[in-house]
Amino acid sequence: MRKICIATGTRADWGLLSGIAKALNARNDVKLQIVATNMHLSERYGFTFREIEHDGLHIDYRVPMPADTDTPHDTVAAMSVCMRGFADAFEALRPDLLLILGDRYEMLAVASAAMIFRIPIAHIAGGTISEGAYDDSIRHSITKMSHLHLTETEECRRRVIQLGEAPERVFNTGAIGIYNILHTHFLSREELETELATPIPEKSLFVTFHPATLDVVPQNEQCANLLAALESRSDYKVFFSYPNNDTAGRIIIDMIEDYVRQNPERAYVRPSYGQLRYFSLMRFMKAAVGNSSSGIVEVPSLHIPTLNIGIRQNGRRRAASVVDCGVTLDEISRGLHRVLGADMQQLARTVQNPYEQPDTLQRIVDVVCNTPLEGITVKRFHDLF
Repeated sequence: MRKICIATGTRADWGLLSGIAKALNARNDVKLQIVATNMHLSERYGFTFREIEHDGLHIDYRVPMPADTDTPHDTVAAMSVCMRGFADAFEALRPDLLLILGDRYEMLAVASAAMIFRIPIAHIAGGTISEGAYDDSIRHSITKMSHLHLTETEECRRRVIQLGEAPERVFNTGAIGIYNILHTHFLSREELETELATPIPEKSLFVTFHPATLDVVPQNEQCANLLAALESRSDYKVFFSYPNNDTAGRIIIDMIEDYVRQNPERAYVRPSYGQLRYFSLMRFMKAAVGNSSSGIVEVPSLHIPTLNIGIRQNGRRRAASVVDCGVTLDEISRGLHRVLGADMQQLARTVQNPYEQPDTLQRIVDVVCNTPLEGITVKRFHDLF
């Protein structure tokens, strides 16, 4: 029986990983292990480990780490705590394979610990580009520590191979978030209004704004411009979610909370909505606004436009329903005007999402369950010339 360990640190990665976890847990030839860390264990961010338990799954190990990482020092210190905690977790669990997703700083610590333990790593979403955040470098670093690669597009697959990874271990599976959307039984507007205890009018926007950690424009200035642009569209209700706990994330949270206090009738915020509420709610929005990867990868499959602000997601492939803008008040205001216009609303209803494949879940499960692991931790650099 193969012991497969999933490490998860945020509501966002668990929303993507949950379907994979359930599929692995249902197999007789897999012993699923789940390790929860970072934002999952933070009261400030909603104790989202409960979402794992709500999915009927057992958390085998918890690795607490500081979640208020508002400075570079805080972030680096938190990474060191995370790495030490995963040393204990891996010593106790001894998995045959580690499955991780993406580009978060805590996942860099997790992958580093697994490398030293000689635990093979299967990495989801390598080869993606997001030039405006240090996540980009972290993602590529995790690729070099990983042994099986599950990419979202063929373009991403080629990039992973370009980084020196063996082509026979790089698989273009499509984006798991889109598979989840296509297989979700959504909540109705009435069910959502009851669960959230707030009305959802026809004219609504969903906003997720993360720190662009490599941008020279201060995060508070960018967020202030976004909030001012939203103020000019006072006929729209705004649903906010918290940013991730990247450097300067707390600044953004405080500004959003203050905005909601000043606009209680037309602004609403939750630290986390959970995958089902998030996808269900998004269907009733006129647009997704901010700089989240979800706005680019998944939202097009929900057939609403995305306004992508700033440089955080620069380099990531986009559907035609994604509109990019700068971070000034004028640029964000013009971007809002465009995504809320009739032409973009119509385009979003029929757009083709480049991240969508029909069999993503099965392809991921097949790779992590059936690929032989003997000798896999000894890697050779694959030259292209």
